[in-house]
Amino acid sequence: MDDDTSDAHQIYPFDRFLHAAEARATSGISPASVMSAYLDWAVHLANSPGKQARLMEKALRKSVKFSAYLQRALTRRQEGPCIDPLPQDRRFQADDWQQMPFCALYQGFLLTQQWWDNATHGVAGVTPHHEDVVSFAARQMLDVFAPSNFLATNPTVLRRTMEEGGMNLVRGTQNFLEDWERTVLHQPPAGTEKFKVGENVAVTPGKVVYRNRLIEVIQYEPTTKKVGAEPVLIVPAWIMKYYILDLSPENSMVKYLVDQGHTVFMISWKNPTEADRDLGFHDYIDLGVMRALDAVRGVTGGVPIHTVGYCIGGTLLTIAVAALCRDGSDWIKSMTLFAAQTDFTEAGELMLFIDDSQVAYLEDLMWDRGYLDARQMAGAFQILRSNDLIWSKVINEYLMGERAPMSDLMAWNADATRMPYRMHSEYLRSLFLKNDFAEGRYYVGEKPVALTDIHVPVFIVGAERDHVAPWKSVYKFNLLADTDITFLLTSGGHNAGIISEPGHPHRHFRISEKKEHEPYVTPDQWFENVPVSDGSWWPTWDAWLTQQSSGSVDARPVGNADAGFAPVCDAPGRYVMES
Repeated sequence: MDDDTSDAHQIYPFDRFLHAAEARATSGISPASVMSAYLDWAVHLANSPGKQARLMEKALRKSVKFSAYLQRALTRRQEGPCIDPLPQDRRFQADDWQQMPFCALYQGFLLTQQWWDNATHGVAGVTPHHEDVVSFAARQMLDVFAPSNFLATNPTVLRRTMEEGGMNLVRGTQNFLEDWERTVLHQPPAGTEKFKVGENVAVTPGKVVYRNRLIEVIQYEPTTKKVGAEPVLIVPAWIMKYYILDLSPENSMVKYLVDQGHTVFMISWKNPTEADRDLGFHDYIDLGVMRALDAVRGVTGGVPIHTVGYCIGGTLLTIAVAALCRDGSDWIKSMTLFAAQTDFTEAGELMLFIDDSQVAYLEDLMWDRGYLDARQMAGAFQILRSNDLIWSKVINEYLMGERAPMSDLMAWNADATRMPYRMHSEYLRSLFLKNDFAEGRYYVGEKPVALTDIHVPVFIVGAERDHVAPWKSVYKFNLLADTDITFLLTSGGHNAGIISEPGHPHRHFRISEKKEHEPYVTPDQWFENVPVSDGSWWPTWDAWLTQQSSGSVDARPVGNADAGFAPVCDAPGRYVMES
């Protein structure tokens, strides 16, 4: 028995090396996870003759419907399509698609897509997770062959090619070759060089007033004579660089807050390397949030703090605030969460990539390198939005020859970071897989923490089209916590919904307040009953912060040398520059 155990431990490192090598070839996606989902679906479908008969019936009915549609189209008696695209599918909106033979191509494609959606759903016995994976995989494979993706079957591209004598394809080829070269050389996308940190993005004046091996804390210079009595500390996600909240001056949330009379502090996370592989989730709580709170209190004289967390930075902040409230601390004045989940049972399509097999696979990949490379994460996000991030790029930039102009938000998105092995493994297992925090099993110190420990006012922002933190998942804070909660739902997605500065066109939001002990309202009921307001939500949040504050004081100087927090260097600091 001992010999067998010893042999197993000797083989295990080889297994990890093998899995790590495989993962680099599969973009970090576990073949075993995908195969398990497929076999679950295929075996149950093979043993369901009733479902098979129903699918054959649907195929026959679609064939008859499509034949009738073709007959009407050929005889110019068209009365409309036989199937409409989904509301978010904008590939076939142009008038050119309504003419033969292109209308036949896209209608046939949509009918095929609908049939496969029926085939991958409703098979009795298939686990919901496996059903989602198979349905998603089928949709991705079908999208590869969409008629919009090819020169010969896309009438809009054909028209452009004839009008320009093929010069659009010449430009498209140049765009493709440039992108391929940049990918091979691990260079950022074309156009990002126009946005330089500290020169035209992340330029709000300030100083780094604290630094340790994991974070820098930036304090921004005041622009008003009076400021709110309580400062604001922002905890961004470590999966991103902080300056998404300090982009260009016209859409910088940091600058907006400073100009409204807030003393603003920001955490800037270190971009981890292999040497940081053993930094764990609790290190991010202790060396990150807790030390940042210490620094802000040291600079400002120990006043309570308005805390703000974005994405998984918000999840981290919530755990830290719950621990502080549990222990009777008076450090926190309020908490604001931007697109941050605290319960992961409905975490959206990202859950497609999270199961025991997938997490074990990622752990082997991270174990080999000591961190999760940003390219693996970027690949997953691109697959989730393949029509917007992959195929639209193929059509617009490679077939139409139109290079999309680079924006500050797009340049920031390309400035990716890494995640250390231990922290990311603990995060995926404890929060995503086991949902320990929402279910009261997550420990900080020797005692568990829960959302019910939080008894400070909370402001929560969800985004309507957020595919990373779906708003209904973010909304579950209302179900699990028992404190005063203001919930705001904004238009846009995970990033664009948050960067919604005043004057930004086509913005709207809904907002309501739930007092402590008030009954719970489901998200669908909430959505139906809460009216829509036009414009940016930033002024509404600023008014809420002011309402939670205890007045104003004279603007504070940057840093506090007497308390041990003398300025270290100018903002944006050193860590944000690390690649």
